[in-house]
Amino acid sequence: MFYNYEKSKERFTLKRWFYLEKNPEKRKKALITGASRGIGRAIAYELAASGYDLYLTCHKNMSMLEELAKELSQAYGVLCRCFAFPIYIEEKVLEMFTQIQHLDVLVNNAGISYIGLMTDMSYSEWNEIINTNLNACFLTCKEAAKRMIWQKSGKIINISSVWGNVGASMEVAYSASKGGLNAMTRALAKELGPSNIQVNAIACGLIDTDMNKCFSEEEMNAIIAEIPADRIGGADEVAKLVRMLCDGNDYLTGQVITLDGGWIA
Repeated sequence: MFYNYEKSKERFTLKRWFYLEKNPEKRKKALITGASRGIGRAIAYELAASGYDLYLTCHKNMSMLEELAKELSQAYGVLCRCFAFPIYIEEKVLEMFTQIQHLDVLVNNAGISYIGLMTDMSYSEWNEIINTNLNACFLTCKEAAKRMIWQKSGKIINISSVWGNVGASMEVAYSASKGGLNAMTRALAKELGPSNIQVNAIACGLIDTDMNKCFSEEEMNAIIAEIPADRIGGADEVAKLVRMLCDGNDYLTGQVITLDGGWIA
């Protein structure tokens, strides 16, 4: 008689699923915005592997998000719920949070960029950057904080950028949104600290995601030449740092941690 590993794994996954369904208090829960690809997708894999049930959002690619949720559920036996809408629309955020009673971790990852002269940028394009990269974080942090304050515990992790630290020519709106996010991180950490809620940000350098596909090979090589680590960063490296902040020191809060291979030193 041969041992069927795949069948046994499937049975174990189903048993764990039913157990967790009946024992919701045993499950850690995380909300990840912008989870369908890139850094958000890597974070979803990392937290699912650590046993977190996940609430996942994307702007509009629901089929990609649902496929990710299916993969994570099958691989790790976690529960996933998917939402697709512009994350800066208040009514949609409030509606989503009616389905979230308990939340251990919020990862604000959704973000977009604009490369070009500020003088060529329209007001609507400016607003789209600020809405997605900053205003959306206000909405999710506000609702997550209500639940975490009641629990007397929680982690909020904002995915930022080195341009929020130093600014970048041709990326004024993006730099402004991430600079605002960094300031919000530090201020909110002080506000929520007495409730045992830690708020930190990760200021990413050049990471291998679709956002950077706008650069030519020559431009990418020129940027990499400026990085002491002599390479581009991986989305999985950001995800590992997120997991460390989720499970790590409760005394670490209000920090903007730079992850850039020594680029902006």
